[in-house]
Amino acid sequence: MSLKVQEEERGEWAVLRVSGEMDLVTSPAVRQHVHDAVAEGRRSLVLDLSEVFFCDSSGVGVLIASRRLMRSCAGRLRLILPAQGAVDGSHVNRVLAALGVRRLFDCYPDLEAATAETPAGRPLTA
Repeated sequence: MSLKVQEEERGEWAVLRVSGEMDLVTSPAVRQHVHDAVAEGRRSLVLDLSEVFFCDSSGVGVLIASRRLMRSCAGRLRLILPAQGAVDGSHVNRVLAALGVRRLFDCYPDLEAATAETPAGRPLTA
């Protein structure tokens, strides 16, 4: 399986919709899209991971590196990790929670919540 990344804008937010598998072969593409958004001057970024059905340690590494990059440029990073998914919730949410790094990210159930200027908090629990 491959990885697909679609870009869109939602107000001041750059949204990257990621689908497929984030593994050693495919996750560098996500990293490149994040770097491209920052190079274009985007400082508010949403990664929609609701269609990612597999994520290994290299994918988690890309998410952590993206968080670090956004923080270094005084930017904002939000993840979409829906509580309900194709197979009992978000795979990425479960992986991040199992590794103990879920708390590092601002996570939301959908695009509307993620791009709201005054978000209703962090609705997903680890």
